[in-house]
This record gives sequence, C-alpha cells and structure tokens, in this order.
Amino acid sequence: MALQAHLVELERKHKVLESELHDALVHPSTDDLRIAELKRRKLMVRDEINRLRQVSSTLH
Repeated sequence: MALQAHLVELERKHKVLESELHDALVHPSTDDLRIAELKRRKLMVRDEINRLRQVSSTLH
C-alpha cells in the first residue's frame, strides 16, 4: 500500500506544480528560466507517476 500512498503524494505534487506553472504563465514578469524549471519538474513528476502506475499494474 506504500506504493499507492506514494502515487497519491506524486499526484498532489503534480497539481501543485501545475498551479504554480499556471500562475507563472499568467504573470508576464515571470522569468523564462523559472517557467522552464516548473515545466521540467512537472514532467519529471508525471513520468514518475506513469512509471509507478505501470509497476502497480504488473503487481496486480
């Protein structure tokens, strides 16, 4: 069940990053490097979620 809890936490983190990215994109003064970093982190979290879902599906 630890895997499921980890997935829930990653999904929460993904939503937070999505919100931060949206806020950054709405403010024209946001640094492009900040936007790129948020996108990179969001993508990494999404990839980890997908990887864990694949592991989870092979266990069931």
